[in-house]
Amino acid sequence: MTHTNKNIFYILLLIAMIAWGASSVNMKVLSNYINEYEMMFFRYFFTALFMIPIIMFLKKSFRVDLKVFFLIIISAILFIAYTKYFYVGVKLGTASLGGALVTTLVPINTFIFLAFLKVKKITVKSAFALILGAIGVLTMLNIWSFKAEEIFKEQNLYFLLASLIWPIVTIISSKVTKVSPLVFTFYIYLVASLISLFFFVDLQEINYVSFDSSFYINLVMITLVATVFGNTIYFLGVEKLGAEVSSFIFLVPFSSITLSAIFLKEEITISIVIGTILTIISVKILNDIKIFKSRKKSQ
Repeated sequence: MTHTNKNIFYILLLIAMIAWGASSVNMKVLSNYINEYEMMFFRYFFTALFMIPIIMFLKKSFRVDLKVFFLIIISAILFIAYTKYFYVGVKLGTASLGGALVTTLVPINTFIFLAFLKVKKITVKSAFALILGAIGVLTMLNIWSFKAEEIFKEQNLYFLLASLIWPIVTIISSKVTKVSPLVFTFYIYLVASLISLFFFVDLQEINYVSFDSSFYINLVMITLVATVFGNTIYFLGVEKLGAEVSSFIFLVPFSSITLSAIFLKEEITISIVIGTILTIISVKILNDIKIFKSRKKSQ
């Protein structure tokens, strides 16, 4: 990839990460119109639909074997649970806390799960990072206020549950090596939308009359921009640029915090900002992510 093309891709990645951060804001707005299962159906069905031409354009195969299909079913069920808890947390609480807490806690929980499975080894460095991450999470939850009503809010529990479910999906996805991550994700979206439709959604009971421009704008943003565009750019980035793409994920929580303040007029507390910074440092140490790559001087 040429230097110019790389810069263009970096800009696209930046937009994708901002869109990911905005998804919690979009979800908060959509919660005023539809419930969590209706949102899952609309979001994931249309996401899967629009991913088809992208996968065909990239010449990825849609073929999966029975083992992969079984993993898709399990992942889709977990995906529904994750989305439900995140949705309810955002509906009851704030998009800023949800976007910051879940985004930063997921990679920390993933590392803990892998350490428990003896895939990762806890060293002195990683132990320090985990302690730092724990302090960051506790700070975001404002535990230092020592007020039970602040700490044990219902939405905090939902956010924590969401952050525990997503690492399981990540670990399952890592077992799939013969199928493109984009294709695997496509099937998860498709199956999750169909499960939501068949078991939880009655299309005739949805109040379509209430859908206004705000609803459609946020649905398009969370579906086409955050999910279809964001996921496609990220997966292509991993494929073409490698591990350096992971550093862009640090933009997501700050995007969520900033956009929540702008569009939802949410009050951004100092505890959320400080906690987010601490957990980001923790994730950086745990995954040995290089934000600034050193370049050798040309001789």
